[in-house]
Amino acid sequence: MDFALDDTQTEIAALAAKVLGDFRSAGGDPPQRAVEGGPWRALASAGLLALALPPELEGDGLGVAEVAQVLAEVGRAAAPVPAYAALALGVLPIESLGTPAQRAELLPPVAAGEALLTAALNEPSAPLVAEPAATVRAGDGRWLLSGVKTAVPYAAEATRILTPVTTAHGSAVYLVDPHAEGVTLVPTPTSSGTPEYTVRLDDVAVEETDLLFDRGAVAALHRFALAGALALGDGLLAGALALTVKHVGERTQFGRPLSAFQAVAGQIADVYVAARTVHLAVTSAVWRLASGLDADADLDVAAYWFASRAPEALATCHHLHGGVGVDETYPLHRYSSAVKDLGRTLGGAAHRLGRLGERVAG
Repeated sequence: MDFALDDTQTEIAALAAKVLGDFRSAGGDPPQRAVEGGPWRALASAGLLALALPPELEGDGLGVAEVAQVLAEVGRAAAPVPAYAALALGVLPIESLGTPAQRAELLPPVAAGEALLTAALNEPSAPLVAEPAATVRAGDGRWLLSGVKTAVPYAAEATRILTPVTTAHGSAVYLVDPHAEGVTLVPTPTSSGTPEYTVRLDDVAVEETDLLFDRGAVAALHRFALAGALALGDGLLAGALALTVKHVGERTQFGRPLSAFQAVAGQIADVYVAARTVHLAVTSAVWRLASGLDADADLDVAAYWFASRAPEALATCHHLHGGVGVDETYPLHRYSSAVKDLGRTLGGAAHRLGRLGERVAG
């Protein structure tokens, strides 16, 4: 298997890095304002939010492998933009599962940086739940959704929330208007300050036109969500490593750079090993998904490696920075807080290991 980026993917990564370059070392806009301008609008202007749109919608007709390059660069810059929610939870699944009418209505505004999409994948004590407790039933000639979803990023800012539910015949994904009658949005705290909500659905009316292709839709949505989260996490870990390597190479103690001390070199090597391990696992999983192969096991392995190794690696980065690492005007906190939020989104290391155990046992 050749995991090397092709020319298109290399150019996408370079363009995203250039667009986010000015933000990389700055304090940056708070996440609540990210969708209003700054790096988010710059990504849109560069065409990086339209990669997965079909040509008839003025997109590039590309897929998850190319979108992953954008997400990795967003992570590398720790830019608080809604790329994960909009692209991995919205554009990719709607492009893959949606009808032509759904794609035409929902995708162009996201590509222009004027609207957001997101997905409600988690329920109380059940991250990325495969059999949702949320349900749909017939009523008054419409379909009525009920249930509770947790940790939904940018729910209030989105035009639609992709919402998995259990039906009488299995599971399905509906497009829910977050401001529809019966929807209650409760803000919940995050480490990074990214907007996140608990979403309560009380007989929320939806139409047949709000249904995504239901056969395997929940599983497909989860694959895109995992691939996007892992690409973002891969970039976060690589960015934190680069920032720390630069610091220990420039900061001197007793007339020598910190990197010259054996104890420091050993710790930065541990972070490097963690970052490279995560990168390889993520690259393999995204490659298989983009190639149309069964990627579920690879996604689970990569998710476990990230959830188990990334928090420890970021703690080491903070330790090697000393007091500078906890200065809010220094960018390291953006990486560590985003890693915490992403690990929680994945369910944590113990949950991911349990998923792997279930896969082996099954």
